[in-house]
Amino acid sequence: MNKRAYIAAVIFICMITAVPRVYGTRPGIAKQDDPASIGSRYESVRIKKFPIAVQCWTFRKFSFFEALQKIKELGVAYVQPYPGQVLDKDDPKSRFDHNLSEEQMGRVKKKLEELGLSLVSYGVVGFGNDEEEMKKVFEFAQKMRIRTVVTEPGYDDYSLIEKMVREYRVNVAIHNHPIPSKYARPETVIFRVDGLDPRIGACADTGHWMRSGVNPLEALRALKGRIQDVHLKDLNAFGDKEAYDVPFGQGKANIRDILAELTLQDYAGYLSIEHEKKEDVDNPSPAVRKGLEYIKSITYYQDHVQILQRNAWGYSKQGWNHYGPGYFELDEKTGVLKGQGGMGLLWYAVKRYKDFILELDYKCADENTNSGIFLRVPEMPASDAYIYHSFEIQINPAGKDIHKTGAVYDAEAPIKDAFYPPGEWNHFKISFIGNRIKIELNGELILDWEAEPRGKVRDFASEGYIGLQNHDSRSPVYFKNVYIKDLS
Repeated sequence: MNKRAYIAAVIFICMITAVPRVYGTRPGIAKQDDPASIGSRYESVRIKKFPIAVQCWTFRKFSFFEALQKIKELGVAYVQPYPGQVLDKDDPKSRFDHNLSEEQMGRVKKKLEELGLSLVSYGVVGFGNDEEEMKKVFEFAQKMRIRTVVTEPGYDDYSLIEKMVREYRVNVAIHNHPIPSKYARPETVIFRVDGLDPRIGACADTGHWMRSGVNPLEALRALKGRIQDVHLKDLNAFGDKEAYDVPFGQGKANIRDILAELTLQDYAGYLSIEHEKKEDVDNPSPAVRKGLEYIKSITYYQDHVQILQRNAWGYSKQGWNHYGPGYFELDEKTGVLKGQGGMGLLWYAVKRYKDFILELDYKCADENTNSGIFLRVPEMPASDAYIYHSFEIQINPAGKDIHKTGAVYDAEAPIKDAFYPPGEWNHFKISFIGNRIKIELNGELILDWEAEPRGKVRDFASEGYIGLQNHDSRSPVYFKNVYIKDLS
């Protein structure tokens, strides 16, 4: 058995044994359990804010230009067009696809700019296993600044696709239509992309998986690391080929857990909203709007800004500066900061904050880890004087009283210990509103204090910078998932 065949066999066994199975009415087709019937593993996951796009098939009854206006009215900024939609209602023979003339592409760009919209992906588009045919699609994507091409290859040799991906730096996402599509089950995609450029992956269509009796959660887990795009749908039934779209949260897909799984995977792509219900084709906007409201309601970080930034290529310390000795190593793939040397301060220089909620995860290497989170550093650090004019939230599992984890260093002790042992991630939620500092650690309120100059702090400002302290290399501190909500 060759490597790919072995991998496919292992994946298939894992998929069929991951959850109990029930069998549908159609002979020979095994169904996984209804996703809504499986106990949630995701209750404590803080769902991040994903960028939202609308698949233009949602507005297939209208021209492309009309669809753009409707997407704008929904408050969405990103668009996934499909090939074949009428471009302009005043010219019914015109079509949006990769054969647009330069003049037509110019019109599209102008309309996008007028409406403040961006094309982020394109599909589902078919193209043969032919270099010239592929080039036309990828050159179009490059000209239109499209990040991802969504397709369903009818062939098994992806060598030309990989060549295009590397040459044009455009992702490819393999879409799954329902059974009998060759890509109806996720293991087929995994088998085909194994060993290829990581920019070749899956377009995860949750609705079509449901129609095929495939649990979207299990499919997403299996495709971890290879998801390039998501066609997000919620259906009224599971395992029924005739199931229809309903607003998110009203169907059987278990949308909250889907978004929790994508959060855990740190998925960096778009949620492409596609509403296909035939009865809504004349006016899909109300259903889409309801669905968007549901997504907003379950998104923990809806109003936060991720200040340790991630883009399509990975994490960066853009916007951060370092003062003093030592430094923070950043794993650009995972977004984990690791303190080295010290004592120095990594501070976020983009903005000074007045009233805010800061949330982040931290981990201690061992009992001797010593670090802190600085609040309202009044000026750009140029000496160690900032420690006398800003508050430090202490991280020190071996510390005592006003020097232990959760204390306002040298000023106010926490009322309880809520930190996890070294090696485990902890979650801080720190609010600083007016003069009041509240600290929650791992969901427990550990400090609520009306701030005043005390201990080393001689005075404090009404606004300032956020900073993370690196202390030493022997017992480093780790940070990730740094978010802030500006309340000013």
